[in-house]
Amino acid sequence: MIKIAVLALAAVAYAQEQRPIAILRQAHPDIHPEGHYSHSFETENGIYQQEQGSASVRGETGNVVASQGSYQYTAPDGQVIQVQYTADQNGFQAQGDHLPKAHPIPEAIARALEYIRTHPQPVEEQRRF
Repeated sequence: MIKIAVLALAAVAYAQEQRPIAILRQAHPDIHPEGHYSHSFETENGIYQQEQGSASVRGETGNVVASQGSYQYTAPDGQVIQVQYTADQNGFQAQGDHLPKAHPIPEAIARALEYIRTHPQPVEEQRRF
């Protein structure tokens, strides 16, 4: 019975209305007829985001929106996460200290790859009957 009472109290405490997070600064989307845009905001709990871009980049399949920006927030463990990014015809590319980094290719593997690149296998002709 005590477990039920504790769970009920926990549910009531969790369900209490939480105060909305205030927006400290906000630049409403500034959209130009040429396709350029920019916007940003910052909240009282440390979230920040800004982006600018253009729809004038020509890709293989037509116009592509090219944008760049950054965002920041505090992770549950207290670490401040900062990300800078670009997004264009080459996809979304993010950079941040918290993101994993590729290890350098070992020298022996690099030499083997260079050898393979400079010595392609000959293509054998297939006989047709």
